[in-house]
Amino acid sequence: MGTEIHPTAVVDAEAELGENVKIGPYCVIYAGVQLGDGCTLQNHVTIHGSTEIGRDNTFFAYASIGQQTQDLKYEAEPTYLRVGDGNTFREFTTVNRATSPGDATILGSHGNFLAYSHIGHDCRIGDHVIFSNSCQLAGHVIIGDHVVLGGLTGIHQFCQVGDHVITGGCTKIVQDVPPFMVIDGNPARVRSHNSIGLRRRGYSEGQVESIKNAFKILYRQKLNATEAIHAIEDMPGATDETALIADFVRGSERGIH
Repeated sequence: MGTEIHPTAVVDAEAELGENVKIGPYCVIYAGVQLGDGCTLQNHVTIHGSTEIGRDNTFFAYASIGQQTQDLKYEAEPTYLRVGDGNTFREFTTVNRATSPGDATILGSHGNFLAYSHIGHDCRIGDHVIFSNSCQLAGHVIIGDHVVLGGLTGIHQFCQVGDHVITGGCTKIVQDVPPFMVIDGNPARVRSHNSIGLRRRGYSEGQVESIKNAFKILYRQKLNATEAIHAIEDMPGATDETALIADFVRGSERGIH
């Protein structure tokens, strides 16, 4: 098939394009952009350097990718955005580069970022995530694998969201969220473990039950964080998943929801 560039698109001579890339009408690709094989840009997409994008990513109309950080400390130093493979960026999605010299905002692979999603500077996003419409991430947010963010979820800077978390619509997150949990509300509260999502992803009944027990220890027994960590590690039927929960709580700097 070969690479196709619409006559109205503006592609800097110093941009690097892979094979079978399709760039639609009125797109703008700046110097320093690297687009992997099979990427598709619909129309009016802007990709700014220095941005490295993997294979088979799709960008819908008016996505703005790799623009400079909105952090007021930024002084035009060289910073980066790195994107994996097979992601979809829907209309008006924005993703910013990092703030400090040499640092990067990093997105994994096979994510689905719906319309008006925003990913701020220095974020790190895992694989197989879904951001529903208008999810907003401040700077330095870490999102694990298989996370599903409900529409209009807002996440405070420096928060971490563990693997397999799902948020309700309009959730306001200002602390860390342990893996495998369901969180909802403003103020946000962990409501349960993500039993349906885990079963859909092939977790066994025993694994799901152990996660449920860890949830009850964290959120139903009125223990402090240290007591909860020890109780989870010592509980009968502890698994790799419950160890991950305990380690996440232990490592949290903001405290957990």
